[in-house]
Amino acid sequence: MTTSNYGLIDAALQAHGLIARGGFYPEQADAVPALTDGRAVRSLVLVGNVGPEMWRAFSASPEFATGSDSLDRWTARILGAVAAEMGGEALFPFGGPPYRPFVAWAKRAEPVAESPLGILIHPDYGLWHAYRGALVFAETIDVPARIERPRPCDTCAEKPCLSTCPVNAFTNPGYDVPACAGHIATPAGGDCLTLGCRARRACPIGPEFLYAPAQAEHHMHAFLRANPPPERRE
Repeated sequence: MTTSNYGLIDAALQAHGLIARGGFYPEQADAVPALTDGRAVRSLVLVGNVGPEMWRAFSASPEFATGSDSLDRWTARILGAVAAEMGGEALFPFGGPPYRPFVAWAKRAEPVAESPLGILIHPDYGLWHAYRGALVFAETIDVPARIERPRPCDTCAEKPCLSTCPVNAFTNPGYDVPACAGHIATPAGGDCLTLGCRARRACPIGPEFLYAPAQAEHHMHAFLRANPPPERRE
């Protein structure tokens, strides 16, 4: 077991196409559970992916293409191993309900904010990032301080993300999931299915971190499984 520090954690994660996404020292309001031995968590490090690096590692793994939950199983294996190596434990945004408040944790750790599409936008990575889990420790480690940065959407006058969706799924009342899923499931929605959400791709922030088509299609198929159009439901 390695004595944990942020740099070593990040290096261990990068070997698998993942990165440390900041962290914080939990307070009661953060709803971070105790470790399995009952000790309180004193440090939390978020783990995520940016751009296509994670996909390269995952697509070469034994879990790849072995079931609808293959990415979750790969994530659990990788983060479980890194946590054990670093003397901590892993928490995940899947496996519920109940679900851990990863959106709130992300806002505590990094300068991310909700975009007009509802998903978190990062000032550099745009919409091409995600959180795969968190590593928690009983010790206080050197998590970097959160740096406040402006939300890029506030200075984006045209907001192309709101005008690009072919079925206007993103409106003031909220995200019309059935309209989105219904479109993606038809031939007309082929580019959204194989390249990723057209509205998401319209965002001008972080285009260099755009997911590769295979990764985008994997996530879109997962979305359809979770939100089947009426004609696909049994």
